[in-house]
Amino acid sequence: MPSNIVLVTGVGGELGGKLLARLGNNPRFERVIGVDTTPPQKSVLRRLGRAEFVRADIRNPLIAKVISTAKVDTVVHASCTAHPAGPGRRTAIKEVNVIGTMRLLAACQRSPLVRKLVVKSTAAVYGAGARSQAVFTEDSELIPASSSGYAKDAVEMEGYVRGLSRRRPDITVTMARFSNLIGPEVDTVLARYFALPVVPTVLGYDARIQLLHSADALAVLEQATLEDKPGVFNVGSDGVLTLSQAIRRAGRVELPVPSGVVPSVSKVLRGARVVDFSADQVRLLNFGRVVDTTRLKRDFGYTPRWTTREAFDDYVQGRGLRPVVDGRSLAGLAGKMVVAAATGQAARNQ
Repeated sequence: MPSNIVLVTGVGGELGGKLLARLGNNPRFERVIGVDTTPPQKSVLRRLGRAEFVRADIRNPLIAKVISTAKVDTVVHASCTAHPAGPGRRTAIKEVNVIGTMRLLAACQRSPLVRKLVVKSTAAVYGAGARSQAVFTEDSELIPASSSGYAKDAVEMEGYVRGLSRRRPDITVTMARFSNLIGPEVDTVLARYFALPVVPTVLGYDARIQLLHSADALAVLEQATLEDKPGVFNVGSDGVLTLSQAIRRAGRVELPVPSGVVPSVSKVLRGARVVDFSADQVRLLNFGRVVDTTRLKRDFGYTPRWTTREAFDDYVQGRGLRPVVDGRSLAGLAGKMVVAAATGQAARNQ
């Protein structure tokens, strides 16, 4: 049975906003509603088509009234945040990830008209560590890198979704575990990280990084909304890049630092409101993470257009990144900063 009235959460974000516009211009849908606490970007608002924006907070129980009043039959939950790009209020983000998901799923359970749920999740639920699998499948154990990070929120969220599936087996549930997104327009922690003139890395590590172009992520969410694709699917591009390869392709200067200094460097970057490195993200940059996408291609029926290498190159070109001028001088300056951070850390430990 095709979707008729669709509700999309998280439309204030880049991916959710573009999905709202894409669905709003599709004549197959009678009505498309986007909800968030902030409106979509102006570029999205100009091309919403028949879609509409409703300022609503999914943490508020009133989200159930929105779903029931509009007679929504398909819900696309795209508001979960795994790796915020810049420093933000961690408590507020966790509330949206966990409390917001609970409220939304409770509303879906109570509405007899809801028959499909599409959820944007993250491959970060598999964690990253020295003993991690070389390639994760959808059946791999979910072990977030930290006990309090955003990846832990995603594990909890997926648990709530599985609970809904048991209570409402009539609802078709599609779970998409995205690899780290990259693209000319998307603002992610990795997009900011690789744009730094001098990129700090952990001495002795060169992680394998698998990326996903934001255009492919959008296509997967759209296809899951248009068609019934029940199941859990890893979504990532073919191929990988090592961290050092990516830094060179972006024309940046790599600065390996001892692992003990990484928290201090992360704190400096976070304090300067440049990029927010969570514990999950630091472990990703140490050990990397690669997911198997066989089920995506075979069962879901989608093959990403962009390889990891192509997606990264499109990001570099789209952002207009140019090789760093006088990189040695910048590296020397950054080295002095690292030494200062390490000296300060040693002094605090005494």
